[in-house]
Formats: sequence, C-alpha cells, structure tokens
Amino acid sequence: MLSIRARTLLLVLGLLSLSMTLISYKSYRDAQHEIEELFDAQLAQTARLLQGMVSRDMPASARQSLQRALNQAILVHDEDEDEDEGSASGHPYEGKLAFQVLDERGQILLQSASAPNGVLEKMVEDLVQTDSPALTLATDELLTHITEQLAGYHTVAVGNYHWRLFILRDLPDGHWILVGEREDVRGELVGKVALRSLLPDLVGLPLLALLVWLAIGWGLRPLQRMAELIKARAPNNLAPLLLSPLPAELEPMGAALNRLLMQVNQLLNQEKRFIADAAHELRTPLAVLRIHAQNALEAPDPADRNDALRQLGGGVERATRVITQLLTLARLDPNVVQLAMVNLDLLGFVRNELAELIPLALERQQELNLDADDSADYQLLADAPSLGTLLQNLVSNAVQYTPAGGRIQVQLQAQADAVLLRIQDSGPGVEAAQREKLFERFYRQGSGQGAGLGLSIVLRVVELHRGSISLGESPLGGLEVCVRLPRQGQLKKA
Repeated sequence: MLSIRARTLLLVLGLLSLSMTLISYKSYRDAQHEIEELFDAQLAQTARLLQGMVSRDMPASARQSLQRALNQAILVHDEDEDEDEGSASGHPYEGKLAFQVLDERGQILLQSASAPNGVLEKMVEDLVQTDSPALTLATDELLTHITEQLAGYHTVAVGNYHWRLFILRDLPDGHWILVGEREDVRGELVGKVALRSLLPDLVGLPLLALLVWLAIGWGLRPLQRMAELIKARAPNNLAPLLLSPLPAELEPMGAALNRLLMQVNQLLNQEKRFIADAAHELRTPLAVLRIHAQNALEAPDPADRNDALRQLGGGVERATRVITQLLTLARLDPNVVQLAMVNLDLLGFVRNELAELIPLALERQQELNLDADDSADYQLLADAPSLGTLLQNLVSNAVQYTPAGGRIQVQLQAQADAVLLRIQDSGPGVEAAQREKLFERFYRQGSGQGAGLGLSIVLRVVELHRGSISLGESPLGGLEVCVRLPRQGQLKKA
C-alpha cells in the first residue's frame, strides 16, 4: 500500500490534471474561436480599406502604381517572416492576405500576386446552378440576388487549398472586393496563438505538483512526529504519549493510543497481581503437600501412611479451592470482564442454584431454605454466571461457618427499582469492627479452610452490577449479608 502522502498526492494531482485538461481544452477552443473572429475582422477591415482606395474614376496608371506598392509591401512582409521574429517591421502572426478588386463585368482591377483567379466566377456559377429560383429572375433582380448570397464570409476550395474569403460588394462603384487567406496558413497561425495560451498550464503543472508535495508533507508532519515518538519508545514504557498540541484529526487517535496503553498497563498489573496472589497463597499449601507426601513415603506403619495420604488429599482439595477462587477473581476483573446482561427472573434462578447447594448443607445436617413472595416481580437485568458465583460463595461461606444442625435462610425482597438478596445464618457471626475486613483478599475469620477470597469475589460481582452489599446481624444469631441489585444494571465498560 502506498503512503498517505503518495496516495493524497496522486489523488490531488489526478483531479488537478483532469480539471486542468478540461479547462485547458475549453480555453483552447475559446481562444481558437476568438482568434478566428479577429482574423475574419481583419479580412473585413482590409476589404473596406481597398474599397476606399479603389474608385470607379481611378485612372489605370494610378491603379498600376497602387498595385506595385501593394506587391512591394507584401514582398517585404514575406521576407521579414523568414528572419528573426523580433523584426521591428512586422510580426510573425501577420496573415498572408490575398485580395482582388473586380469591376461589375468581372474584370480584375487590382489583385495581389497570391490571389487565386476565377474565384468569383466559380462562386457565381455554383450559385446559379444550385439556386434554381435565381434562373427566373430578371437581370437586375438576379444581380441583387447574387450580391445578397455572395456578400460576407465563405470557405471555398480553389485548386489544392481551401480559402477563407470575405466578399464585399461596392454598389456605388459596382466593384467586387475579395479578401482571403489560405486555411492551412490561417490554421497554423491560429494554432500557434492558441497553443501559446496553454504554455502556463503545461509549465505550471510540475511546479504545482512540487508545491502540493511540500504542502502535504507539511500537513502530515504531526503524524510523522507521532510515528517517530511511538517508534522511539521502549517496549516496557506504557506511560501516556505526550503528543499535544495535535491537529483535530489526530486528537482521537492520540486519545485512543493513550487509552490502549492504559488498558495494556492495567492488564499487565492484573497479571502481576494474579501471579503475586497465587505465589503468596499457594506457597504454604504446596509446602504442606510436600510434607504430607514425604510423610506418606517414609511412614513404616500402614495406618500412618493412610493418615498421611488423607491429609495429602485434604491439602490438594484446599489448593484446588484456592486456585479456583484466584481464577474466578481474575475473570471478574472490572477492567477486562464482559458481562452478558440478560433479563433474569431472580426467584427462579435462586431456586435452581440452591437446589445444587442443598447437598452441602445436608452433609452438615443444616437446614437451607428460601423465603420469597411468589407473586412479587423479581425481574432484573443481570449476568447469570456471575450471579451464580455470588450465590455459591455466600451460601458456601454460610455453610462453612454455621455449626452442624444450624440454619441458613435465603430471602428475596422486591422493590420498585431493585431486588434485595439476603443470606442469613445461625453461626457465631462477626464483630462489627471486623466486618469490613471480610471484603479484603486473603482475610480469613476464625479457622476456616478457605483462601479468604469468597467475599472479595462477591464484592466484585456486586460492583459489576452497580449494586451494593452490606453486612449485619442475622435474626438467626449469626451473620447477615444483604445484596442490593438494581433492576437496570449496566455493563461496566473497560
């Protein structure tokens, strides 16, 4: 792919070349037409000068003297054309005029050396042959008709050339005055003059291309500086780019780059935090597993070996629980999580989740029940998998810290703009001063076997749903966890 500079230059020059070609063609045609008009005006002016110079009463000797003077002037003009164009006695754009002055009988009174003979007679014959109504006219009427038809401009083929003629009828003297130019000579002069008008366009296009190239380069300089700044950065440098001031077109790109760097930095910090948490929390379980395995290998008594293996199995179970909770916490990171928010009937959802958790309570001879008004509206916008994780952590914590034979109660309460979820247990409870610490990672109350991540996971899910969570005293004597979930939960954007 071409660079932006090259693509823009090609597009701009292509459009300029096309537009200049059309404009130049139109200018050429207009100039050609105007020059043709000027040359036609010159023919008419020359004819009127000849009309004033030759009269009916002019003696033959005077006409001969005039003929010689005109021939000499034309000869000097033709010689000057072969010399330098800067000659003071003429101009290269002067036309090679030919003229004839004929009397009313068609006899030549005055003519130039280059004038074709028999033009007027041929034109009269052609007119009479092609214009049949003229044959029925009387002599005077026929002459008037011929005068009307022949006066003015004509293009006539004479011999091997075409001539542009202007015919003037001098009625008082009865003369015919013909002034003309050869079309090939005339066309050469017209072409030269018109082409000269195109020279500025032909010379200016390369200069314009250079100026456009420099202008585009100057306009793209901020983009080039941005590219150089990014290229010069170290791979581990994720600080925001200092690109101001930027043009308006580059400000969104600069903001997007800085936002991307911030997100990458957050992801790296999350990975570092996850690795640190895993190393911190797994160090002790792995050391214990190694000791239990070593004891099982070194135990001489089968009973001691079986006891060591049971302890080893318990350690594996605890390590598995820790890893699972660490992965769950990492998956629910607010900076990267993408929740699938759907319309959810929380009552039916809680019933299904509790059905899967009842075996945990039955294993400890505990009572687990749900208290909710079936006629209330529990619809809300939520992410079902993360809410399942929330409910599993809260209920499993209540089961773990409630003594055998105790009670665990889950309550649902519908409000106008939210749904309240309460989990109450009959366990020992938590002192008010210690409740806020339960949301800290790796904090454990008492002799629990968890990793201290359960309520951290719950808090993360609640934050993603724009809800709130609070801890209090349960009517059953233990701890109560109250989660408020708004009905219009929104996906937290990264």
